Amino acid sequence: MISNELKEALEKLLAEKFSQAIFIQNIKPVSGGCINETIKLETNHKTFFLKINSAKTFPGMFEAEAKGLKLLAATNTIKIPDVIHHGEHNGFSFLLLEWIEPGKREKDFFEDFGKKLAALHKHTNNYFGLDHDNYIGSLPQSNKQYENGIDFFIEQRLIKQIEIAKDKNEIDSSTIKQFNNLFKKLPEIIPPDKPSLLHGDLWSGNYMTDNNGSACLIDPAVYYGFREADLAMTKLFGGFDSEFYEAYNEEFPLQKNWQQRLDIFNLYPLMVHVNLFGGGYLSQVKNILKSFK
Repeated sequence: MISNELKEALEKLLAEKFSQAIFIQNIKPVSGGCINETIKLETNHKTFFLKINSAKTFPGMFEAEAKGLKLLAATNTIKIPDVIHHGEHNGFSFLLLEWIEPGKREKDFFEDFGKKLAALHKHTNNYFGLDHDNYIGSLPQSNKQYENGIDFFIEQRLIKQIEIAKDKNEIDSSTIKQFNNLFKKLPEIIPPDKPSLLHGDLWSGNYMTDNNGSACLIDPAVYYGFREADLAMTKLFGGFDSEFYEAYNEEFPLQKNWQQRLDIFNLYPLMVHVNLFGGGYLSQVKNILKSFK
């Protein structure tokens, strides 16, 4: 729970933001955050969502998340929580966001979601990566910019995670050799595509249904990359409804054999899970590598 000092600091910045006296009336913990403390702030003005963590443990996390949310919101394609403020106070970092009131899905929820994600992915850049680094989960995510998307995927996504896994003794030399063999084949497997603006961590826990019954994206790990990487993550823990993929493909047609490449793109989040939660996920990584021998 937040200290009185932080409560007063938040009331002051909200008063400045909205040009009126604002008082926090209720502070309620919200479930779902495994990295951050998550809180519902009810005030005399409106309700807000607050995330808190250690500034020392996760330097720059909320600043990067705020940038990512603003970048997604600027596309005007899909609902993103408004960023109210981010900062530090007594060793803690905080991110204050618009409160999204959960709602019931509309009948065409996944069709609408697929079309909106496709519209988001139509926002492109000259380079893969981003002009700043951020986080994926609690791990730093390097976004050094590349003209070549396959080089970016290999060096900034897979090799970075392999290096962490080596340091933690979570990966064996034979698996690293299999990765190196796959790297040589990727130019033949992954077709050229423009770098799309991605959510970057698009699994079922990182979207919600707002009070209009539509999808709202939260907790991004934004960068410009192969759009199939976002779609791959939607499949990682069960997948979205089929209407989602049909509507996406109708709005922004995917390249031939896109389904066959999803496992390759999921090597990145799977390696992130290996490094966050241990080697239990390594068997999935090995199975994918084996299938592309």
